[in-house]
Amino acid sequence: MKILWTDGSASPNPGPGGYAVLEVNDDKAVPVALGREKDTTNIRMEGCAMIAAIKYAGEEGCEIYSDSEFWINVLTKWAPTWQANGWKKKTGLIKNLDLVQELYELYCSHDVKLVWVRGHVGMEFNELADEWANRARKGEEL
Repeated sequence: MKILWTDGSASPNPGPGGYAVLEVNDDKAVPVALGREKDTTNIRMEGCAMIAAIKYAGEEGCEIYSDSEFWINVLTKWAPTWQANGWKKKTGLIKNLDLVQELYELYCSHDVKLVWVRGHVGMEFNELADEWANRARKGEEL
């Protein structure tokens, strides 16, 4: 099982954005996926990072460390109900439905463990994922 750290960034928010996926082996992290969009949000980039992480891990499965409590809640609490209700919620439209559906399908069809970490508190790999997400936002590629 791959150990992956993800993060997304948009500055300003909304505005140009980037995301990063880092793989950790032997206490070393290396970027394995980067992406960017010209006009986006932090939330979208966090979701894109998780999609890229699951696709990168493939059949091997992964443990994803993320500071996005939102996306972890989407996958573990809200999406099952939304799906059962025809991808609708009582309070109106589901924002970023395209990402929600793609990510939920990947999450359900792969071996994925989600681990929430508090962001921006000096945790080495979280800070590094943030740095790479910002580098991707500025146009850096692997």
